[in-house]
Amino acid sequence: MIQRSRVAFEPFPPHLDIQKEVENTPNFRFAQSIPCDYITKFPREALDLYIRTWVVQLGRPLVITGFDKLLDKKLFSEKWLMQNYANQTYDARDLGKGANLHLSLGHYLKNMSKLTERINEKSYNRPHIQRLYLKDIDCPEEWHESLEHLIPSTFFYLNQDPLTGQNSPPCQQSDMPKTPDGQTVARAGDLMSSLPEAMRAQNLMCYIGHEGTYTPAHQEMCASLGHNLMVEASKGPVENGLPVRPGSSIWLMTETKDRRIVSEYWLSVLGHDLDLENHFAPLQAWQKAPFTTYVVEQKPGDLILVPPLAAHQVWNRGTRTMKVAWNRTTVDTLEAAFDEALGHARMICRDEQYKNKAIVYFTLERYSELLRKAPSKSLHSELQMLREDFHRLFNLYTDILLSEGFSKNAPSAKDIDFEKFESNVTCSYCRCNIFNRFLTCPWCVGEGHETYDICMDCYVLGRSCQCISKLKWVEQFPWKHLTSRHETWRRQIVAFQGDKGDSDSEPSPPVKQRAPLTLLAARAKLGRKSLAEICQEQLRARPWVDYKNPPAVTRVLTPSDEDEGDDSESRARKKRKSNGGKPATGKARCHMCRCQEDVWKLASCEKCKLHYCYSSLFRSFDMLPLDAMQRPHWLCPQCRGICNCAACRHDETMTPYKPYNILMGHDTRKIADPRSVESLVNMRLSNLALLKTFGDDNAARLERLQHDDAPRNSESVGEQNIRSDLEALQVASVHDAKQYSLSHGSDENHDPTTTAEVTFQAGSEPPERGIPIDPALELDGSFLHLSGRDEGLAGPTATESC
Repeated sequence: MIQRSRVAFEPFPPHLDIQKEVENTPNFRFAQSIPCDYITKFPREALDLYIRTWVVQLGRPLVITGFDKLLDKKLFSEKWLMQNYANQTYDARDLGKGANLHLSLGHYLKNMSKLTERINEKSYNRPHIQRLYLKDIDCPEEWHESLEHLIPSTFFYLNQDPLTGQNSPPCQQSDMPKTPDGQTVARAGDLMSSLPEAMRAQNLMCYIGHEGTYTPAHQEMCASLGHNLMVEASKGPVENGLPVRPGSSIWLMTETKDRRIVSEYWLSVLGHDLDLENHFAPLQAWQKAPFTTYVVEQKPGDLILVPPLAAHQVWNRGTRTMKVAWNRTTVDTLEAAFDEALGHARMICRDEQYKNKAIVYFTLERYSELLRKAPSKSLHSELQMLREDFHRLFNLYTDILLSEGFSKNAPSAKDIDFEKFESNVTCSYCRCNIFNRFLTCPWCVGEGHETYDICMDCYVLGRSCQCISKLKWVEQFPWKHLTSRHETWRRQIVAFQGDKGDSDSEPSPPVKQRAPLTLLAARAKLGRKSLAEICQEQLRARPWVDYKNPPAVTRVLTPSDEDEGDDSESRARKKRKSNGGKPATGKARCHMCRCQEDVWKLASCEKCKLHYCYSSLFRSFDMLPLDAMQRPHWLCPQCRGICNCAACRHDETMTPYKPYNILMGHDTRKIADPRSVESLVNMRLSNLALLKTFGDDNAARLERLQHDDAPRNSESVGEQNIRSDLEALQVASVHDAKQYSLSHGSDENHDPTTTAEVTFQAGSEPPERGIPIDPALELDGSFLHLSGRDEGLAGPTATESC
């Protein structure tokens, strides 16, 4: 198999002058920042619009500075933590070993100066230096309560009514609409608050780090909107009799619109998968990248708003940095999650902690009740925006029901098990949260009666237990209940739109005012098979396998396999494939890789009856099995004139498809339930051999992505929209608009470039010794007493090979 070189971890030097780096690097620029005093002068509508337009729609980071003047210095301090939480134990991440180290908070805080002093100008790039990062720990309740009164509730964690917060800016319009029982009719700032408390994801977290600790490049989970506030950092030069360095964090961030080219750059040039979140890119890689990088040096009081789907990485400097972070879910982030983020998470089997489909359902329930009780004749802007969000959420709910709708030959009620929704059912393969319908195996029952449950998305992809078929349907809501709620909410939208419905005799209203279709009408208009319908077909087509007596496994050959093994094996495979005999009964030959496969593992063309295996479609045409299965009349790549097999590439009438995506291969067996199999596409294999056929030109692929994304990512349109929207609000504002206008620097154009791979030469110095073992974890120790031993807790750094 072709091996691709990978850029190794290279730490930032302690003496790095980030100001100088930004000035001397064409694609570096500092992120937009505004003082927190400034935002209180905006009316709430203008502040919401600015954040939504700048951070969500334009997808650029925003820094709000100056919260350090408002923070309680005694509460947000190392001393307070030592007095109140020193005995609390956590798992600190040993970044060098890639493992967790259980220790007490007091022990960690007392040793931060020692950990920092070992990382200096001479030793910072040694591979065995200990880097202990206390990350993703629960935020102290006292800090939570203080921040709740400090941060404007518009963008704080789990806020359900952003108009009632202590520091919330006033609205432009007085006389806020309220229900008869006194509830304010307003949108929630964080839709996670709509879930019952037991179902919410607790994502208000603290991060405490020292010089040399870091967070690899990643995107926020489920396309949510990230918030990170540095509450305290070391100042120096001396604290508690120990030398300390000033603490800060360097953020390198991208724009949302560049997410495709960033992901491709990580794969093709750096040799890492951005979705896996396991690589901290060296500074040189960011400097030579073909996209804009926004830089922030975060200091105490700086609140950073991270755009959805925007890649970013963080490097901690100094003796100590302490941050509080949280994520918010909005209608915009939900749309991005369903369109893109959840699909990526499913491929690499990442937990879906945010329960996005459940958020849609419970938010609609809450908003529906608010709108039902709201004054019907009110023209307040907040009510209008609530209705708009309600309509957008309803569209998402419609898509959910359309995906779960059965065909006309639906299973009978007795063939569907019912399990009441409690948000605790997750897919045994990809670990996503399952909202309603799913498949379960009646035979594969693990220890402790653990069932094997598979979501419909995974089953269509070919993932399942070893039985493959004869799985049983389960639903968590009565289908009539879900459809009746859909119709109730649809009529609400029709009512407040003033529309009479779907009557053909009525003139069509404007697009924004068009009444939503009934579920039956939307299904008829869909034009493709639903996810549940495809699962029904695959359950009939796929054979049942007795897991107690499994058949002999025959390895499926793909184009990527031809480069594996020695020369004799490769020649033997090619000789067997050149045999032109007829396929056996129940089998057919893939037009692409020429391998014989069971017919149920192949996509058959409606027109020419050629077959393509799903593995070839996935690697050669960037096509998932769903893309072929959902079309009632699927046309193969040859009929579409884009086939790139060896024979069709010589056909002058063809325009061979050039795959966009580099697939490095991801072994999901390490994460998925051990009873799992992949029956259609082997995700462990890469497509590097196929890309080599097309020249594998990284520069050309990056330019192609930039060219394709350019029409959708016009910065001038975004800049014009943000100015016009703000002007519209400022005209009606009681404040002086000019006094509070924000400056928007125009982006400089730069030519896309590619970079050679950056390598890191590890030093030959002996391994560093770690901080003393935490006595709090020993039977006869005290967390305040540090022994004189210097027993090493460090191990060799897991650097990647170049």
